[in-house]
Amino acid sequence: METVLEIVERGAERYGDRTALGLRLDDGTIVRWSYRELDWRSRLAAWRLRALGLEPGDRLLSWAPSAPALAAVYFGALRARLVLVPLDLRMAPDTIGRIVARAEPRHLVLGTGRDAPDPREAGLGELPASTIDDLTADPDATFPPDWEARQAGWERPRPDEVFDVIFTSGTTGAPKGVMLAHDNVMAAIGMIHRVIPPLHHRVVSLLPLSHLFEQAVGLFYALDVGADILYVRSRNPRAILEAIRDHRTTSMIVVPQVLDLFWSAIEREVDRTGRRAAFERLRRLARHLPYLLRRLLFRRIHAQLGGHFRLFVSAGAFLPPALQQAWEDLGITVIQGYGSTECSFGTCNTLRDHAPGTVGRPMPPQELRIAPDGEVLLRGPGLFKGYWRDPEATAAAFDAEGWFHTGDAGRLDSRGRLILMGRTRDMIVLPNGLNVFPEDVENALRMAGIRDSVVLETRPGRIEAVVLAPDGPRLPGGGDIPAARPEGLGDDPQAVRAQIDAAVRAANASLAVHQRIDGWRLWPAVDFPRTHTLKVRRDQVRAWVAVEEAGRIGNEGT
Repeated sequence: METVLEIVERGAERYGDRTALGLRLDDGTIVRWSYRELDWRSRLAAWRLRALGLEPGDRLLSWAPSAPALAAVYFGALRARLVLVPLDLRMAPDTIGRIVARAEPRHLVLGTGRDAPDPREAGLGELPASTIDDLTADPDATFPPDWEARQAGWERPRPDEVFDVIFTSGTTGAPKGVMLAHDNVMAAIGMIHRVIPPLHHRVVSLLPLSHLFEQAVGLFYALDVGADILYVRSRNPRAILEAIRDHRTTSMIVVPQVLDLFWSAIEREVDRTGRRAAFERLRRLARHLPYLLRRLLFRRIHAQLGGHFRLFVSAGAFLPPALQQAWEDLGITVIQGYGSTECSFGTCNTLRDHAPGTVGRPMPPQELRIAPDGEVLLRGPGLFKGYWRDPEATAAAFDAEGWFHTGDAGRLDSRGRLILMGRTRDMIVLPNGLNVFPEDVENALRMAGIRDSVVLETRPGRIEAVVLAPDGPRLPGGGDIPAARPEGLGDDPQAVRAQIDAAVRAANASLAVHQRIDGWRLWPAVDFPRTHTLKVRRDQVRAWVAVEEAGRIGNEGT
Protein backbone atom coordinates (compact mmCIF):
# COMPACT_ATOMS: atom_id res chain seq x y z
CA MET A 1 0.00 0.00 0.00
CA GLU A 2 1.18 3.52 -0.78
CA THR A 3 -1.53 5.68 0.77
CA VAL A 4 -3.57 5.70 3.97
CA LEU A 5 -6.76 5.62 1.89
CA GLU A 6 -5.90 2.08 0.77
CA ILE A 7 -6.22 0.87 4.38
CA VAL A 8 -9.98 1.36 4.45
CA GLU A 9 -10.41 0.07 0.90
CA ARG A 10 -8.38 -3.06 1.50
CA GLY A 11 -10.10 -3.53 4.85
CA ALA A 12 -13.49 -3.70 3.13
CA GLU A 13 -12.14 -6.35 0.74
CA ARG A 14 -10.29 -8.46 3.34
CA TYR A 15 -12.52 -8.22 6.40
CA GLY A 16 -15.95 -7.46 4.89
CA ASP A 17 -18.65 -7.69 7.56
CA ARG A 18 -16.24 -8.05 10.48
CA THR A 19 -16.75 -5.25 13.02
CA ALA A 20 -14.30 -2.40 12.49
CA LEU A 21 -15.53 0.40 14.75
CA GLY A 22 -18.02 0.74 17.57
CA LEU A 23 -19.25 3.46 19.90
CA ARG A 24 -20.41 2.69 23.43
CA LEU A 25 -23.26 5.02 24.34
CA ASP A 26 -24.07 6.31 27.82
CA ASP A 27 -26.72 3.62 28.37
CA GLY A 28 -24.23 0.85 27.53
CA THR A 29 -25.57 0.07 24.05
CA ILE A 30 -23.07 -0.09 21.22
CA VAL A 31 -23.34 1.18 17.65
CA ARG A 32 -21.17 -0.99 15.37
CA TRP A 33 -19.88 -0.51 11.83
CA SER A 34 -18.31 -3.26 9.74
CA TYR A 35 -15.25 -2.75 7.56
CA ARG A 36 -17.51 -2.68 4.52
CA GLU A 37 -19.78 -0.05 6.08
CA LEU A 38 -16.84 2.12 7.15
CA ASP A 39 -15.60 2.18 3.55
CA TRP A 40 -19.13 2.95 2.30
CA ARG A 41 -19.67 5.79 4.79
CA SER A 42 -16.28 7.27 3.91
CA ARG A 43 -17.32 7.39 0.24
CA LEU A 44 -20.55 9.17 1.19
CA ALA A 45 -18.58 11.70 3.22
CA ALA A 46 -16.17 12.27 0.35
CA TRP A 47 -19.01 12.95 -2.09
CA ARG A 48 -20.70 15.40 0.25
CA LEU A 49 -17.44 17.24 0.99
CA ARG A 50 -16.83 17.77 -2.72
CA ALA A 51 -20.49 18.78 -3.15
CA LEU A 52 -19.88 21.57 -0.61
CA GLY A 53 -17.44 23.07 -3.10
CA LEU A 54 -14.27 21.86 -1.38
CA GLU A 55 -11.38 21.15 -3.71
CA PRO A 56 -8.15 19.15 -3.38
CA GLY A 57 -5.75 20.94 -1.04
CA ASP A 58 -8.46 22.80 0.89
CA ARG A 59 -8.15 22.56 4.66
CA LEU A 60 -10.91 20.79 6.56
CA LEU A 61 -11.10 21.62 10.26
CA SER A 62 -12.40 18.76 12.41
CA TRP A 63 -13.54 19.19 16.02
CA ALA A 64 -15.27 16.13 17.38
CA PRO A 65 -15.00 13.37 19.96
CA SER A 66 -13.87 10.01 18.61
CA ALA A 67 -16.61 8.04 16.86
CA PRO A 68 -17.00 5.73 13.84
CA ALA A 69 -18.46 8.65 11.85
CA LEU A 70 -15.39 10.79 12.57
CA ALA A 71 -13.10 8.05 11.25
CA ALA A 72 -15.29 7.81 8.13
CA VAL A 73 -15.02 11.57 7.60
CA TYR A 74 -11.22 11.30 7.93
CA PHE A 75 -11.08 8.69 5.19
CA GLY A 76 -13.63 10.65 3.15
CA ALA A 77 -11.39 13.70 3.33
CA LEU A 78 -8.48 11.59 2.07
CA ARG A 79 -10.58 10.37 -0.85
CA ALA A 80 -11.55 13.97 -1.68
CA ARG A 81 -7.84 14.91 -1.32
CA LEU A 82 -8.51 17.51 1.35
CA VAL A 83 -6.08 18.42 4.14
CA LEU A 84 -7.29 17.51 7.61
CA VAL A 85 -6.66 19.97 10.46
CA PRO A 86 -7.87 18.16 13.59
CA LEU A 87 -8.62 20.11 16.78
CA ASP A 88 -8.44 18.65 20.26
CA LEU A 89 -11.59 19.02 22.35
CA ARG A 90 -9.50 20.44 25.21
CA MET A 91 -7.92 23.24 23.20
CA ALA A 92 -8.32 26.72 24.61
CA PRO A 93 -10.24 29.20 22.40
CA ASP A 94 -7.18 31.40 21.83
CA THR A 95 -5.20 28.38 20.62
CA ILE A 96 -7.99 27.47 18.20
CA GLY A 97 -8.04 31.05 16.97
CA ARG A 98 -4.31 30.95 16.18
CA ILE A 99 -4.68 27.62 14.36
CA VAL A 100 -7.58 28.86 12.25
CA ALA A 101 -5.64 31.99 11.33
CA ARG A 102 -2.67 29.89 10.19
CA ALA A 103 -4.52 27.04 8.47
CA GLU A 104 -7.29 29.11 6.80
CA PRO A 105 -9.79 26.22 6.68
CA ARG A 106 -12.77 26.41 4.33
CA HIS A 107 -15.08 24.17 6.33
CA LEU A 108 -15.60 22.82 9.86
CA VAL A 109 -16.67 19.28 10.73
CA LEU A 110 -18.31 18.89 14.14
CA GLY A 111 -19.13 15.97 16.36
CA THR A 112 -22.53 15.33 17.87
CA GLY A 113 -23.83 14.34 21.28
CA ARG A 114 -23.61 15.84 24.75
CA ASP A 115 -19.80 16.09 24.68
CA ALA A 116 -19.67 17.75 21.25
CA PRO A 117 -18.10 21.22 21.18
CA ASP A 118 -19.92 24.47 20.54
CA PRO A 119 -18.14 26.38 17.73
CA ARG A 120 -19.44 29.71 19.02
CA GLU A 121 -17.40 29.31 22.20
CA ALA A 122 -14.22 29.29 20.14
CA GLY A 123 -15.22 32.06 17.75
CA LEU A 124 -16.02 29.64 14.92
CA GLY A 125 -19.68 30.52 14.58
CA GLU A 126 -19.20 32.09 11.13
CA LEU A 127 -17.24 29.19 9.62
CA PRO A 128 -19.41 26.92 7.39
CA ALA A 129 -19.94 23.66 9.26
CA SER A 130 -21.36 20.14 8.92
CA THR A 131 -21.74 17.36 11.44
CA ILE A 132 -20.05 14.00 11.08
CA ASP A 133 -23.47 12.32 11.20
CA ASP A 134 -24.81 14.42 8.31
CA LEU A 135 -21.73 13.79 6.18
CA THR A 136 -21.91 10.01 6.64
CA ALA A 137 -25.71 9.62 6.38
CA ASP A 138 -27.38 7.45 3.73
CA PRO A 139 -27.61 8.94 0.21
CA ASP A 140 -30.43 11.43 -0.29
CA ALA A 141 -32.05 13.09 -3.28
CA THR A 142 -28.98 15.25 -3.92
CA PHE A 143 -26.98 12.17 -4.96
CA PRO A 144 -27.11 11.49 -8.73
CA PRO A 145 -27.70 7.87 -9.75
CA ASP A 146 -24.15 7.53 -11.08
CA TRP A 147 -22.36 9.20 -8.13
CA GLU A 148 -20.29 6.10 -7.33
CA ALA A 149 -19.06 5.76 -10.91
CA ARG A 150 -18.20 9.44 -11.04
CA GLN A 151 -16.36 9.23 -7.74
CA ALA A 152 -14.36 6.26 -9.01
CA GLY A 153 -12.97 8.57 -11.67
CA TRP A 154 -11.55 11.05 -9.17
CA GLU A 155 -7.77 11.45 -9.14
CA ARG A 156 -6.19 9.35 -6.42
CA PRO A 157 -4.01 10.90 -3.69
CA ARG A 158 -0.25 10.70 -4.26
CA PRO A 159 2.04 9.05 -1.69
CA ASP A 160 3.91 12.32 -1.08
CA GLU A 161 0.72 14.38 -0.78
CA VAL A 162 0.14 16.11 2.57
CA PHE A 163 -3.21 15.03 4.04
CA ASP A 164 -2.83 15.92 7.72
CA VAL A 165 -1.70 19.13 9.40
CA ILE A 166 -1.56 18.58 13.15
CA PHE A 167 -0.75 21.62 15.23
CA THR A 168 1.63 21.09 18.13
CA SER A 169 0.71 22.05 21.66
CA GLY A 170 2.67 25.30 21.65
CA THR A 171 4.08 25.31 25.20
CA THR A 172 6.45 28.15 24.35
CA GLY A 173 4.58 30.12 21.71
CA ALA A 174 2.31 29.85 18.71
CA PRO A 175 1.48 26.25 17.73
CA LYS A 176 3.21 24.95 14.60
CA GLY A 177 1.40 22.89 11.98
CA VAL A 178 3.15 19.58 11.34
CA MET A 179 2.60 18.48 7.74
CA LEU A 180 2.21 14.72 7.27
CA ALA A 181 1.95 12.97 3.92
CA HIS A 182 0.73 9.47 3.12
CA ASP A 183 4.26 8.11 2.74
CA ASN A 184 5.25 9.41 6.19
CA VAL A 185 2.38 7.66 7.95
CA MET A 186 2.63 4.47 5.86
CA ALA A 187 6.33 4.24 6.79
CA ALA A 188 5.35 4.51 10.45
CA ILE A 189 2.69 1.81 10.06
CA GLY A 190 5.27 -0.47 8.47
CA MET A 191 7.51 0.00 11.49
CA ILE A 192 4.62 -0.63 13.90
CA HIS A 193 4.03 -3.98 12.19
CA ARG A 194 7.50 -4.99 13.38
CA VAL A 195 6.67 -4.17 17.00
CA ILE A 196 3.09 -5.23 17.71
CA PRO A 197 2.29 -8.93 17.28
CA PRO A 198 -0.15 -10.00 14.55
CA LEU A 199 -3.33 -11.05 16.35
CA HIS A 200 -7.02 -10.19 16.20
CA HIS A 201 -6.83 -7.08 18.35
CA ARG A 202 -9.92 -5.95 20.24
CA VAL A 203 -9.19 -2.38 21.26
CA VAL A 204 -10.88 0.12 23.56
CA SER A 205 -9.89 3.59 22.39
CA LEU A 206 -9.62 6.42 24.93
CA LEU A 207 -7.18 8.85 23.28
CA PRO A 208 -8.50 11.50 20.87
CA LEU A 209 -8.25 10.95 17.12
CA SER A 210 -6.91 14.50 16.86
CA HIS A 211 -3.53 13.13 18.03
CA LEU A 212 -1.17 11.32 15.67
CA PHE A 213 -0.47 8.60 18.25
CA GLU A 214 -4.11 7.50 18.19
CA GLN A 215 -4.49 8.07 14.45
CA ALA A 216 -1.44 6.07 13.42
CA VAL A 217 -1.59 3.20 15.92
CA GLY A 218 -5.16 3.17 17.22
CA LEU A 219 -6.89 3.69 13.85
CA PHE A 220 -4.74 3.23 10.74
CA TYR A 221 -2.56 0.35 11.98
CA ALA A 222 -5.43 -1.24 13.89
CA LEU A 223 -7.68 -1.27 10.81
CA ASP A 224 -4.82 -2.62 8.70
CA VAL A 225 -4.68 -5.74 10.90
CA GLY A 226 -8.45 -6.18 11.15
CA ALA A 227 -8.92 -4.94 14.70
CA ASP A 228 -12.28 -4.38 16.43
CA ILE A 229 -12.08 -0.83 17.85
CA LEU A 230 -14.51 0.47 20.46
CA TYR A 231 -14.75 4.18 21.31
CA VAL A 232 -15.81 5.07 24.84
CA ARG A 233 -17.01 8.60 25.54
CA SER A 234 -17.23 8.28 29.33
CA ARG A 235 -14.21 9.20 31.46
CA ASN A 236 -15.59 7.46 34.51
CA PRO A 237 -13.05 4.73 35.45
CA ARG A 238 -15.82 2.26 36.33
CA ALA A 239 -17.54 2.75 32.96
CA ILE A 240 -14.23 2.39 31.13
CA LEU A 241 -13.34 -0.82 32.96
CA GLU A 242 -16.80 -2.20 32.19
CA ALA A 243 -16.27 -1.42 28.51
CA ILE A 244 -12.88 -3.15 28.58
CA ARG A 245 -14.45 -6.24 30.17
CA ASP A 246 -17.49 -6.40 27.90
CA HIS A 247 -15.42 -5.85 24.74
CA ARG A 248 -13.08 -8.70 25.76
CA THR A 249 -10.25 -6.28 25.06
CA THR A 250 -6.83 -7.59 24.05
CA SER A 251 -4.85 -4.37 23.57
CA MET A 252 -4.95 -0.65 24.33
CA ILE A 253 -3.03 2.43 23.24
CA VAL A 254 -2.58 4.66 26.28
CA VAL A 255 -0.59 7.39 27.96
CA PRO A 256 1.03 6.60 31.35
CA GLN A 257 -1.63 8.58 33.25
CA VAL A 258 -4.25 6.07 32.07
CA LEU A 259 -2.11 3.13 33.22
CA ASP A 260 -1.80 4.83 36.61
CA LEU A 261 -5.56 5.43 36.81
CA PHE A 262 -6.38 1.78 36.06
CA TRP A 263 -3.75 0.47 38.47
CA SER A 264 -5.10 2.68 41.26
CA ALA A 265 -8.55 1.17 40.68
CA ILE A 266 -7.10 -2.36 41.02
CA GLU A 267 -5.27 -1.43 44.23
CA ARG A 268 -8.41 0.10 45.73
CA GLU A 269 -10.30 -3.11 45.08
CA VAL A 270 -7.49 -5.18 46.61
CA ASP A 271 -7.51 -2.97 49.71
CA ARG A 272 -11.30 -3.19 49.95
CA THR A 273 -11.13 -6.97 50.17
CA GLY A 274 -8.30 -6.90 52.72
CA ARG A 275 -5.95 -8.95 50.54
CA ARG A 276 -3.08 -6.49 50.09
CA ALA A 277 -0.40 -8.71 51.70
CA ALA A 278 -1.39 -11.75 49.63
CA PHE A 279 -1.58 -9.63 46.48
CA GLU A 280 1.98 -8.34 46.95
CA ARG A 281 3.30 -11.86 47.65
CA LEU A 282 1.74 -13.11 44.43
CA ARG A 283 3.24 -10.22 42.50
CA ARG A 284 6.74 -11.03 43.78
CA LEU A 285 6.25 -14.65 42.76
CA ALA A 286 4.66 -13.87 39.38
CA ARG A 287 7.52 -11.79 38.00
CA HIS A 288 9.66 -14.95 37.90
CA LEU A 289 7.06 -16.92 35.91
CA PRO A 290 6.03 -17.02 32.23
CA TYR A 291 3.28 -14.57 31.31
CA LEU A 292 0.68 -17.32 30.88
CA LEU A 293 1.18 -18.47 34.47
CA ARG A 294 1.04 -14.87 35.70
CA ARG A 295 -2.36 -14.49 34.10
CA LEU A 296 -3.52 -17.68 35.82
CA LEU A 297 -2.34 -16.40 39.20
CA PHE A 298 -4.36 -13.22 38.71
CA ARG A 299 -7.27 -14.74 36.83
CA ARG A 300 -9.83 -12.86 38.93
CA ILE A 301 -8.40 -9.52 37.85
CA HIS A 302 -8.19 -10.73 34.24
CA ALA A 303 -11.84 -11.76 34.41
CA GLN A 304 -12.68 -8.16 35.31
CA LEU A 305 -10.70 -7.07 32.23
CA GLY A 306 -12.55 -9.47 29.95
CA GLY A 307 -10.17 -12.42 30.17
CA HIS A 308 -8.14 -11.68 27.03
CA PHE A 309 -6.06 -8.62 27.87
CA ARG A 310 -2.43 -8.96 26.67
CA LEU A 311 -0.88 -5.64 25.69
CA PHE A 312 -0.56 -1.94 26.51
CA VAL A 313 1.26 0.38 24.10
CA SER A 314 2.28 3.49 26.01
CA ALA A 315 3.85 6.78 24.94
CA GLY A 316 3.57 10.52 25.46
CA ALA A 317 5.13 10.88 28.92
CA PHE A 318 7.46 9.25 31.43
CA LEU A 319 6.35 5.76 32.40
CA PRO A 320 7.51 4.96 35.96
CA PRO A 321 9.31 1.60 35.90
CA ALA A 322 7.37 0.47 38.98
CA LEU A 323 4.08 1.06 37.14
CA GLN A 324 5.25 -0.94 34.13
CA GLN A 325 6.44 -3.73 36.42
CA ALA A 326 3.09 -3.78 38.23
CA TRP A 327 1.15 -4.50 35.04
CA GLU A 328 3.69 -7.04 33.83
CA ASP A 329 3.43 -8.86 37.16
CA LEU A 330 -0.19 -9.51 36.14
CA GLY A 331 0.91 -10.93 32.78
CA ILE A 332 0.15 -7.86 30.65
CA THR A 333 3.05 -6.62 28.54
CA VAL A 334 3.69 -2.88 28.44
CA ILE A 335 5.52 -1.69 25.32
CA GLN A 336 6.80 1.86 25.61
CA GLY A 337 7.59 4.00 22.60
CA TYR A 338 8.98 7.42 21.82
CA GLY A 339 8.01 9.81 19.09
CA SER A 340 6.40 13.10 18.31
CA THR A 341 4.01 14.50 15.75
CA GLU A 342 7.04 15.41 13.63
CA CYS A 343 8.71 12.01 13.69
CA SER A 344 5.64 9.80 14.35
CA PHE A 345 7.46 6.56 15.18
CA GLY A 346 10.87 7.30 16.70
CA THR A 347 11.80 4.28 18.79
CA CYS A 348 9.92 1.48 20.51
CA ASN A 349 10.40 -1.55 22.71
CA THR A 350 9.26 -4.96 21.53
CA LEU A 351 7.58 -7.99 23.09
CA ARG A 352 10.98 -9.61 23.49
CA ASP A 353 12.76 -6.53 24.80
CA HIS A 354 10.79 -4.09 26.93
CA ALA A 355 13.13 -3.13 29.75
CA PRO A 356 11.62 -0.59 32.17
CA GLY A 357 13.00 2.92 31.86
CA THR A 358 13.90 2.59 28.18
CA VAL A 359 11.97 3.47 25.02
CA GLY A 360 13.65 0.98 22.74
CA ARG A 361 15.42 1.26 19.43
CA PRO A 362 14.45 2.74 16.06
CA MET A 363 12.86 0.34 13.61
CA PRO A 364 14.54 0.29 10.18
CA PRO A 365 14.54 2.28 8.00
CA GLN A 366 14.32 4.90 10.76
CA GLU A 367 17.75 6.02 12.01
CA LEU A 368 18.78 7.49 15.36
CA ARG A 369 21.84 9.41 16.45
CA ILE A 370 22.82 11.07 19.74
CA ALA A 371 24.45 14.46 19.08
CA PRO A 372 27.57 15.51 21.04
CA ASP A 373 25.40 17.70 23.28
CA GLY A 374 23.05 14.76 24.01
CA GLU A 375 20.19 15.75 21.68
CA VAL A 376 18.26 12.92 20.04
CA LEU A 377 18.38 13.12 16.23
CA LEU A 378 16.19 11.10 13.88
CA ARG A 379 16.23 10.50 10.14
CA GLY A 380 14.02 8.42 7.89
CA PRO A 381 10.84 8.24 5.78
CA GLY A 382 8.58 8.64 8.80
CA LEU A 383 9.62 12.25 9.32
CA PHE A 384 7.18 15.04 8.52
CA LYS A 385 7.29 17.25 5.42
CA GLY A 386 7.85 20.46 7.37
CA TYR A 387 5.86 23.06 9.27
CA TRP A 388 2.82 24.60 7.63
CA ARG A 389 3.75 27.89 5.96
CA ASP A 390 6.80 28.24 8.18
CA PRO A 391 9.97 27.66 6.12
CA GLU A 392 12.19 29.20 8.79
CA ALA A 393 11.05 26.77 11.48
CA THR A 394 11.32 23.88 9.01
CA ALA A 395 14.89 24.80 8.08
CA ALA A 396 15.84 25.11 11.75
CA ALA A 397 14.48 21.64 12.54
CA PHE A 398 16.76 19.79 10.10
CA ASP A 399 20.51 19.86 9.63
CA ALA A 400 22.40 19.61 6.35
CA GLU A 401 22.46 15.80 6.50
CA GLY A 402 18.69 15.53 6.93
CA TRP A 403 18.68 14.75 10.65
CA PHE A 404 15.66 16.07 12.55
CA HIS A 405 16.61 17.76 15.82
CA THR A 406 13.97 16.57 18.28
CA GLY A 407 14.84 18.91 21.15
CA ASP A 408 14.91 15.89 23.47
CA ALA A 409 18.03 14.78 25.30
CA GLY A 410 18.86 11.13 25.68
CA ARG A 411 21.51 8.44 25.92
CA LEU A 412 21.86 4.84 24.82
CA ASP A 413 22.23 2.01 27.29
CA SER A 414 24.67 -0.87 26.84
CA ARG A 415 22.25 -2.63 24.48
CA GLY A 416 21.54 0.40 22.30
CA ARG A 417 18.15 1.24 23.80
CA LEU A 418 17.22 4.89 24.14
CA ILE A 419 16.82 6.41 27.60
CA LEU A 420 15.24 9.87 27.57
CA MET A 421 16.57 12.57 29.88
CA GLY A 422 14.38 15.60 29.15
CA ARG A 423 14.07 18.61 26.87
CA THR A 424 17.31 20.31 25.92
CA ARG A 425 15.80 23.78 26.35
CA ASP A 426 14.85 23.00 29.98
CA MET A 427 18.34 21.85 30.98
CA ILE A 428 19.77 23.61 34.05
CA VAL A 429 23.48 24.48 33.91
CA LEU A 430 24.77 24.82 37.48
CA PRO A 431 27.51 27.29 38.48
CA ASN A 432 29.94 24.36 38.76
CA GLY A 433 29.30 23.47 35.11
CA LEU A 434 27.26 20.32 35.79
CA ASN A 435 23.98 19.81 33.94
CA VAL A 436 20.63 18.90 35.48
CA PHE A 437 17.66 17.79 33.39
CA PRO A 438 14.49 18.74 35.28
CA GLU A 439 12.64 15.70 33.95
CA ASP A 440 15.16 13.37 35.63
CA VAL A 441 14.40 14.96 39.00
CA GLU A 442 10.65 15.10 38.30
CA ASN A 443 10.65 11.40 37.42
CA ALA A 444 12.41 10.61 40.71
CA LEU A 445 9.75 12.60 42.55
CA ARG A 446 7.00 10.79 40.68
CA MET A 447 8.43 7.42 41.66
CA ALA A 448 8.59 8.67 45.25
CA GLY A 449 4.87 9.43 45.24
CA ILE A 450 4.51 13.02 43.97
CA ARG A 451 1.73 13.23 41.36
CA ASP A 452 3.52 15.79 39.24
CA SER A 453 6.09 18.53 39.66
CA VAL A 454 8.10 21.21 37.89
CA VAL A 455 11.77 21.44 38.80
CA LEU A 456 13.66 24.69 38.21
CA GLU A 457 16.63 26.72 39.36
CA THR A 458 15.33 29.55 41.57
CA ARG A 459 18.75 31.03 42.31
CA PRO A 460 22.16 30.11 40.91
CA GLY A 461 22.82 26.56 42.03
CA ARG A 462 19.55 26.16 43.97
CA ILE A 463 17.14 23.51 42.65
CA GLU A 464 13.53 23.64 43.79
CA ALA A 465 10.45 21.62 42.95
CA VAL A 466 6.96 23.01 42.54
CA VAL A 467 4.69 20.10 43.43
CA LEU A 468 1.01 19.26 43.23
CA ALA A 469 -0.92 18.48 46.39
CA PRO A 470 -1.19 14.79 47.28
CA ASP A 471 -4.40 12.88 46.65
CA GLY A 472 -5.57 15.15 43.84
CA PRO A 473 -7.00 14.03 40.48
CA ARG A 474 -4.78 11.43 38.83
CA LEU A 475 -5.68 12.54 35.31
CA PRO A 476 -5.01 16.19 34.36
CA GLY A 477 -7.63 18.07 32.46
CA GLY A 478 -5.55 19.92 29.87
CA GLY A 479 -6.52 22.83 27.69
CA ASP A 480 -5.45 25.43 30.29
CA ILE A 481 -8.70 24.89 32.20
CA PRO A 482 -8.51 27.00 35.39
CA ALA A 483 -8.27 24.86 38.49
CA ALA A 484 -9.49 25.65 41.99
CA ARG A 485 -7.27 25.63 45.05
CA PRO A 486 -6.97 22.09 46.48
CA GLU A 487 -9.94 21.41 48.73
CA GLY A 488 -9.18 20.58 52.36
CA LEU A 489 -5.54 21.62 52.09
CA GLY A 490 -5.85 23.76 55.20
CA ASP A 491 -7.36 20.95 57.29
CA ASP A 492 -4.00 19.34 58.07
CA PRO A 493 -1.13 21.30 56.51
CA GLN A 494 1.45 19.52 58.66
CA ALA A 495 0.38 16.16 57.25
CA VAL A 496 0.70 17.52 53.71
CA ARG A 497 4.11 18.95 54.53
CA ALA A 498 5.30 15.68 56.05
CA GLN A 499 4.10 13.64 53.09
CA ILE A 500 5.88 15.85 50.57
CA ASP A 501 9.01 16.09 52.73
CA ALA A 502 9.21 12.29 52.83
CA ALA A 503 8.81 12.04 49.05
CA VAL A 504 11.51 14.65 48.47
CA ARG A 505 13.91 12.82 50.77
CA ALA A 506 13.21 9.55 48.95
CA ALA A 507 13.78 11.19 45.57
CA ASN A 508 17.01 12.83 46.74
CA ALA A 509 18.30 9.46 47.90
CA SER A 510 18.03 8.18 44.33
CA LEU A 511 19.60 11.25 42.67
CA ALA A 512 23.19 12.32 42.16
CA VAL A 513 24.43 15.00 44.57
CA HIS A 514 24.24 17.79 42.00
CA GLN A 515 20.63 16.85 41.10
CA ARG A 516 19.20 16.95 44.61
CA ILE A 517 16.29 19.18 45.54
CA ASP A 518 17.05 22.05 47.93
CA GLY A 519 13.45 23.07 48.59
CA TRP A 520 9.89 22.73 47.39
CA ARG A 521 6.76 24.81 46.94
CA LEU A 522 3.17 23.70 46.71
CA TRP A 523 1.35 24.74 43.57
CA PRO A 524 -1.76 26.71 44.68
CA ALA A 525 -4.22 24.89 42.39
CA VAL A 526 -5.45 21.39 41.75
CA ASP A 527 -3.32 21.06 38.61
CA PHE A 528 -0.68 22.88 36.59
CA PRO A 529 -1.68 24.89 33.53
CA ARG A 530 -1.41 22.50 30.61
CA THR A 531 -1.61 22.35 26.86
CA HIS A 532 -4.33 20.25 25.24
CA THR A 533 -1.80 17.40 25.00
CA LEU A 534 -1.38 17.56 28.80
CA LYS A 535 2.11 19.06 28.75
CA VAL A 536 2.77 21.44 31.63
CA ARG A 537 3.21 25.09 30.66
CA ARG A 538 6.51 25.56 32.45
CA ASP A 539 6.78 29.23 31.60
CA GLN A 540 3.64 29.97 33.63
CA VAL A 541 4.98 27.98 36.58
CA ARG A 542 8.27 29.88 36.42
CA ALA A 543 6.40 33.18 36.39
CA TRP A 544 4.42 32.15 39.47
CA VAL A 545 7.58 31.21 41.37
CA ALA A 546 9.08 34.60 40.59
CA VAL A 547 6.19 36.58 42.08
CA GLU A 548 4.45 34.30 44.58
CA GLU A 549 6.87 34.13 47.51
CA ALA A 550 3.99 34.79 49.90
CA GLY A 551 2.32 31.52 48.88
CA ARG A 552 5.28 29.40 49.83
CA ILE A 553 4.74 26.56 52.30
CA GLY A 554 7.83 24.55 51.40
CA ASN A 555 10.81 23.42 53.40
CA GLU A 556 13.95 25.31 52.42
CA GLY A 557 16.22 22.87 54.16
CA THR A 558 14.96 19.62 52.72
